[in-house]
Amino acid sequence: MSHHPSSGHPVSRFLDLVYLACIWIAGACIFFMSLFIPWGIFSRYVLGTGAQWPEPISILLMVVFTFLGAACSYRAGGHIAVEMVTQRLPSSVQRPLRGVVHLLMLAVSLFMLWYGIQLCIGTWGQSIPELPWMPVGFTYLPVPVGGAVTALFVLEHIVLGDQRHNAVVTFDHEPAQAEANAEGVA
Repeated sequence: MSHHPSSGHPVSRFLDLVYLACIWIAGACIFFMSLFIPWGIFSRYVLGTGAQWPEPISILLMVVFTFLGAACSYRAGGHIAVEMVTQRLPSSVQRPLRGVVHLLMLAVSLFMLWYGIQLCIGTWGQSIPELPWMPVGFTYLPVPVGGAVTALFVLEHIVLGDQRHNAVVTFDHEPAQAEANAEGVA
């Protein structure tokens, strides 16, 4: 297992694009939720009409945000459950246990992928009462998609190493770090 980021590797470059797509999709979900929920409240309490679609669409957006955001959080090393326990153990135990944690994450991701697909297929013929045009199976798609993306990021970590210091992952920290370094010099 490598411990050096391989951001120049073609697989990591491809997964950088997957990571960025997930970040943008998750961000768009939050943005649209912040529009749809107030609209639902406004239409119900001010207009007195109560639109049916804002709540189920917002819930779907939250599910998309959650599963894609969790995958990105894993790649960035920010998933709290991944290292909370291992960091508190003696260093001689940490490395092998990290490997076990990554294998368990891979197992959970593949479980989500396999059973998420089964769930989507099994519920595709059903519809949501508030949104009769949307199959229930569609609303479950974030589960297998999030599982697949997480599995890719876990495999990347196992094969190519930790990506938390990859420039794509740390882009929001670089200006603050540069500013802190400039203040230290001055």
